[in-house]
Amino acid sequence: MKWVDSREIAIALAEKFPDVDPERVNFVDLRNWVVALQGFDDDPKRSGEKILEAIQSAWIEEAD
Repeated sequence: MKWVDSREIAIALAEKFPDVDPERVNFVDLRNWVVALQGFDDDPKRSGEKILEAIQSAWIEEAD
């Protein structure tokens, strides 16, 4: 997975953290969780607010 795979990342996060409300996750935790996902293979420094917002938004949609 790369940073641009926001939907795939969101699904992985929803599966790994089923009891977490994605609307309440701060970007520092979100970034750390994404980097730690099995199958994530991108430069951790390439993340930014816009990318993290896209991932969080996709995760919120998955949770609904």
